[in-house]
Amino acid sequence: MDVHEARSLFRELTERDGRVDPGELDAIWAVLPTVRPEEMLGAWKGGEFDTGHPLNGMLEKAGWYGKTFHSPHDAKPLMCRNETGELYSNTELGQGEASLWTVEFRGESTATMVYDGRPVFDHFKWVDEDTLLGIMNGKGVPAEGPFYYFYLERAPESGAASGAVPGAVPGAGEGA
Repeated sequence: MDVHEARSLFRELTERDGRVDPGELDAIWAVLPTVRPEEMLGAWKGGEFDTGHPLNGMLEKAGWYGKTFHSPHDAKPLMCRNETGELYSNTELGQGEASLWTVEFRGESTATMVYDGRPVFDHFKWVDEDTLLGIMNGKGVPAEGPFYYFYLERAPESGAASGAVPGAVPGAGEGA
């Protein structure tokens, strides 16, 4: 699979009703470009892939909207909506907030969110300049998983400008 096929399959999987095979997500992950923490700054709207992981559906119940990265050392992993629809950082659920680091995962160094109060790591790779694929990992998770797979799309209100994706081919966006 090349990066163009991976992006196409990623889009297909985000629209799929029902279960997604983690093997398909692993194949996508394997060819996507890595991310540097400073490239991720801004607000991101999140979604998940239903792989049958025990966390599937839990964040939705908590009103999860996405994540916000003000700086590498100021990350808000659980931006949720309250009863009136306002966004807030759910530090109770997350047991604090987080920071961004470059961490090796599956043989590559990529941006990883490290939670302050939990032994949890969210690893990221670029799908395109406004979309990230994430894999949640942490203490107690075997090397082969099961992992929780999710994605982030740059929020329109983030104010962060889209940047070039490392490893991307100019003009090779969707439909290419």
